[in-house]
Amino acid sequence: MNDKSALLEQLRLHRGAAAAEEPRSAIKWVAGGAAALAVLGLAAWLLFGRGSGVPVRIAVAQASTAGSATSAPSLLDASGYVVARRQATVSSKITGKVLEVLIEEGQRVTASEVLARLDDSNARARLQQAGAQIAQAEANLQATQTALNDARPIYHREEEERARALISAQDFDGAKATYNAAAAAYEVAQRAVEVARASLVVAQRDEDDTVVRAPFAGVVTVKAAQPGEMVSPISAGGGFTRTGIGTVVDMDSLEVEVDVNENFITRVQPGQPVTIRLNAYPDWEIPGAVIAIIPTADRSKATVKVRVAFKRRDERILPEMGARVSFLQNAGADAARAPARRAVIIPAEAVEANGATGRVFVLHDGRVEERTVKLGAQSAQGQIVLSGVDAGAQLAIAVSGKLNDGARVRIEQP
Repeated sequence: MNDKSALLEQLRLHRGAAAAEEPRSAIKWVAGGAAALAVLGLAAWLLFGRGSGVPVRIAVAQASTAGSATSAPSLLDASGYVVARRQATVSSKITGKVLEVLIEEGQRVTASEVLARLDDSNARARLQQAGAQIAQAEANLQATQTALNDARPIYHREEEERARALISAQDFDGAKATYNAAAAAYEVAQRAVEVARASLVVAQRDEDDTVVRAPFAGVVTVKAAQPGEMVSPISAGGGFTRTGIGTVVDMDSLEVEVDVNENFITRVQPGQPVTIRLNAYPDWEIPGAVIAIIPTADRSKATVKVRVAFKRRDERILPEMGARVSFLQNAGADAARAPARRAVIIPAEAVEANGATGRVFVLHDGRVEERTVKLGAQSAQGQIVLSGVDAGAQLAIAVSGKLNDGARVRIEQP
């Protein structure tokens, strides 16, 4: 009996307990729905909010010392080499054998100083021959003059006698012919003397050409010949013949030649101030100025050659040294009165360059603002911007695609 009662008690429904369980189940369902809505809202924000912008990276404009108020900003940098405007590979005017060389590398020479001597034995022989020919021509001149002097009075006497009809016409014609022949021989002898004297001048010049002299004052940079070698200005002797004695460089004519990209040649003007840095002395700033812009371009390199002068001479400046030239902004009267604006450096990929200007995108409240900037030179740190962006500005660098003014962006970590 007790067992049946226990079983019936288990099967009986307790309405109080069920009523207590219903509120708990409702709370669970409400909490689950709220969590689901939160997840859906987060996903929608990621999909339609943050994920809808153009992915970009951020770069910050840094202040540049090149654009400070104490120094003119660099508009452009270019590389080149130190060259000598006046240099010469000195050679003889004739082919000959070298007897002695009087120069060494690094030696300073003056204008017309003797650098070398060639074998002059043949030249001296021709000079003696020319002197003998002059003596012979002068002797012939003396003989013809004597013959003319003898024939002249005879001709005049025969002329007077013919006028008085004392001699025949045949005798007079004979005396006249003799006189004319003597006069012609004298004229020929005079020309022969002139030719002999001219030959002497040529022989003397041949003798002088055996002495090689410096064309101008300078420094010997190359010694190309040794005693016993043959030299020729046209290398007529083949591979064993030197074409010169040495090379002389006028150190006062040193300048820098640089190749400037033709897209930036508008930034360079004659007379523009520059700063020159030699590769051998990178911390040494040498003032200079633009001499000229060569009016032609190199189609293979798309560059224009620019000549730059040194304003300060120094013995450390040597030909063929590598150099880097920074073209500076002209400091005119208006520029002096205008307030100085500090240049900034930004990564090269943060600007879209177009010659002397470019455009950047400044980040503001999740969107970008397009700005036009004035570009300077490119350095190892990046692109120098002369105006349009202040130090500390955040610039957007597109990860993919292109940016437009006012576009919404999202920042991606590098």
